[in-house]
Amino acid sequence: MFLVNTNHTLTQINWQSYRNDVKAINTMINDASGPGGDFLGWRDYPKTYDKKEFAKIKRWANYVRTNFEVLVVAGIGGSYLGARAAIEAINGLRNNDSIEIIFMGQTLSPNYIYQTLEYLKNKKFAVNVISKSGTTTETSISFRLLKQMLEEKLGKEEASKAIFATTDAKNGLLRELANKEKYVTFNLPANIGGRFSVLTAVGLFPLACADIDISKLMEGAYDAMKEYDNGDIMTNQCYQYAVIRDHFYRTGKKVEMFVTYEPQFRELGEWLKQLFGESEGKEELGLLPDSAVFSTDLHSLGQFIQEGSKILFETIIYPRIPNNDVEIPKDDEDLDGLNYIAGKKLSFVNEKAFLGTLEAHTADGKVPNIIIEMDEMNAYNLGHLFYFFMRACAMSAYLLHINPFNQPGVEIYKKNMFHLLGKKGY
Repeated sequence: MFLVNTNHTLTQINWQSYRNDVKAINTMINDASGPGGDFLGWRDYPKTYDKKEFAKIKRWANYVRTNFEVLVVAGIGGSYLGARAAIEAINGLRNNDSIEIIFMGQTLSPNYIYQTLEYLKNKKFAVNVISKSGTTTETSISFRLLKQMLEEKLGKEEASKAIFATTDAKNGLLRELANKEKYVTFNLPANIGGRFSVLTAVGLFPLACADIDISKLMEGAYDAMKEYDNGDIMTNQCYQYAVIRDHFYRTGKKVEMFVTYEPQFRELGEWLKQLFGESEGKEELGLLPDSAVFSTDLHSLGQFIQEGSKILFETIIYPRIPNNDVEIPKDDEDLDGLNYIAGKKLSFVNEKAFLGTLEAHTADGKVPNIIIEMDEMNAYNLGHLFYFFMRACAMSAYLLHINPFNQPGVEIYKKNMFHLLGKKGY
């Protein structure tokens, strides 16, 4: 079950006014004729992905699980966010898996990198470095440090057996290095940008190393691909979501708050922030994507959402069945006054928090809500969810008449940083 619940949007959408645009944009997505069309490889990837490489990913993931304690994923942005979001969403924040997945290459923080390297000193670890070019500063620095540590511990030849590179099939410095050092490599398709790459080897190899069923993930994405390849706004709930976002933006909303009720979905919010922020935030247009985890963030943001300026709407990602549950015990003294819910599961309490918040924010606070519902968070549903948001993002950006697949503004900070660092040519 996957449902976009629009019963709490507090608005009437004139679907007919969008009908022609949605149909035309759907055709534009399918024939790659719009701006950035060269980067629409993700559109049919759940069908066209390389089955031989898929088997290779599974084979080497099993090797990593058998031979190492830790896999360090070195990447930034789309090169790590999707994998981290998926691993945490399915496996949770604390688990007893035989291998630990940790992340480097996503920051220049000396504290974070030092502490991570110290942690790895006595660990048997492998590295999955992810970069299309091999020159991304944050990732390259971390990889240089990790590579040096492995080579000092194991020697160059054995270290090369612990390094896995996900990069361009033919070009780039990382590809050149991988060929020279004989690393196992996986291909990052040239026609898929980083923030749309979670269903490629970028996400699949770390997920398989975390013992997540990547076949089910791709099955969910494939079914979503078939379902949403449909230009009829009246039947395509993916495009309905995109249209509601566009309507809110054009009627004064500035912020979309992605909300979950599970701390292990926090990184899913981070993935969504990059997907929509980098795709739509151009030409002084676009909603600002933000995220929150309730009920935790209700104790910090709840007051603003309820009674602050009406600049936002909420999109709630809500699996109805938790992966795990806990029963609240009875206490004879009942000093905390909780015996009225003794014997109830925490899922029951969390659901009532969700329903109570939904009523407070919509009925009293007049904050529109979209609810994306599913029965549970598993590999199949997550694959569906990933594809749903990517397709909706393309539709949303094209409704704004902008290219969803470039990010010219991101290059400005890099040029300034390189100049200040004294890099030649800057």
